[in-house]
Amino acid sequence: HVREKNPAVRYASRMKSLRLIALVTLFALGACGGSDESQGPVNTLERGLPTDPESLDHHKARSTQAAEVLRDIGEGLTAYSATGELVPAAAESWDISEDGLTYTFNLRDELRWSNGEPLTAQDFVVGMRRLVTPATAAVYAEMLIDIENAAGIISGDIPASMLGVEAPDDRTLVLRLVQPTPYLLGLLSHPSTFPIHAASVDAHGDGFARPGKLVSNGAYRLDAWVPGSIISLKRNEHYWNNAGTAIDAVNYHVLVQDRSELNRYRAGELHITSTVPAESFAQLREDLGDQLHVAPYLGVYYYGLNLTKEPFRDNLALREALSMAIDREELATSVLGRGEKPAYSWVPPGVNNYEAAQIGFVALDKEEREQLARVRYKEAGYGEDSPLKIEVRYNTGDLHRKIAVAVQSMWSEVLGAEVTLVNEEFQVLLSNMREAEVTQVFRASWMGDYNDAHTFLSILQGGSPANMPQYASEQYDDLMDRAAAHVDPERRRLYLEEAERVMLADHPVIPLYFYVSKHLVRPEVAGWGDNVLDYHYSQHLSLSAPD
Repeated sequence: HVREKNPAVRYASRMKSLRLIALVTLFALGACGGSDESQGPVNTLERGLPTDPESLDHHKARSTQAAEVLRDIGEGLTAYSATGELVPAAAESWDISEDGLTYTFNLRDELRWSNGEPLTAQDFVVGMRRLVTPATAAVYAEMLIDIENAAGIISGDIPASMLGVEAPDDRTLVLRLVQPTPYLLGLLSHPSTFPIHAASVDAHGDGFARPGKLVSNGAYRLDAWVPGSIISLKRNEHYWNNAGTAIDAVNYHVLVQDRSELNRYRAGELHITSTVPAESFAQLREDLGDQLHVAPYLGVYYYGLNLTKEPFRDNLALREALSMAIDREELATSVLGRGEKPAYSWVPPGVNNYEAAQIGFVALDKEEREQLARVRYKEAGYGEDSPLKIEVRYNTGDLHRKIAVAVQSMWSEVLGAEVTLVNEEFQVLLSNMREAEVTQVFRASWMGDYNDAHTFLSILQGGSPANMPQYASEQYDDLMDRAAAHVDPERRRLYLEEAERVMLADHPVIPLYFYVSKHLVRPEVAGWGDNVLDYHYSQHLSLSAPD
């Protein structure tokens, strides 16, 4: 992620040094850290990360692993506690007008950037304007769609300077909305809404989010990044709550294979894993007891269908047949087996003030589903003499491969479809999903960015950058718009639930299962809290001496 402008010899030397940093960080700092002669002992937290973030530019980032790191190095107006309660962050308080259309945030006096410069309300204004500017091409631009003029800015019709966000003074930020947005406070904890250090962007352009250049406002700052190996963070001494931060440094170790991460944990080289291998789950529960943390999690694992091309465009019968032919119970128990729930809806259980709709065939037993799937398959134009031939793309990872193999077998046995599995690196898969040129069926997931059904339903609206299947339904969009127009939470809920029913009947996606969070956490880690968002800020944690 560092573009060298010097000769090749210097480049090679630099990369050798970076690799050395990674090795020293891993082995010398070890389980509870090493030491820094100028600062004394360094308390270092070692965490697993399943893949590299695609970016640490919080307007370019999309993935959960990017957000994990970004929540350590940045901070929004609000945040979440260790157990998932919404709490003040950069804003110490706020006022909401009676009509729900104006939010006034009072920023903390102590706010500073990681370089020591004062952080003001204008930095949030600049950040939000950049988020919705079309040239930024931010995946999460739609997060601010309810702010005055955001829609027109995103579409390129009006300038970003007209966004309904202003800073009357350095400590006050005012947001003007076009409609009540009951989830706004939770949304403002999302990394895409973090402030931005304008001078860094001016000086470095899109390269501002790299080690040595990134100026941030969270409890930690980016120190080093060796792609495919390690992301190293150090304490931001200018953070407003630095005195309440116990951990001095955080290392995120990029470990694509679940088994490799587990081995590193068993060897004492990690304090926290990002997941737990399915095949080891039962034994780990028996061997490690309280170190295994499993909890409900607002996330859905699904297969997306490219609706812009054949064979899925204008072929509802085929989409439905493929969905019915998958035995979700078998996936949840035999392939996963860690508490995951079969998904017959899009919105996971546990969302506040919401009763998820369900796919129409949920009441049928396995045999009835498979029989109906074969009927719909023939109606779609396929059969023994003309089998469906499709590709399923998934990103590198043991679990993704096992799920793909299981689905491939189910589609072959139930329908006679000929399925080719295509394994791709995560960044390649993301690019292919966005371009929608070579994809047919693709592995994807969505994790709740805040506890509201909107965070799941909004991504399938027309025009959403996260709408990977390219689903387009006027009825769905209209129901979502009607929900957004209601202040009454019960009326809003009814429209959202009906929107989900309409979408599920169209089968643009095949929900497979709902996540549970799965982590191994060493006994010396204090402050860990299980929560439905699976947010675990390093600043909430502390380390004691291992037994």
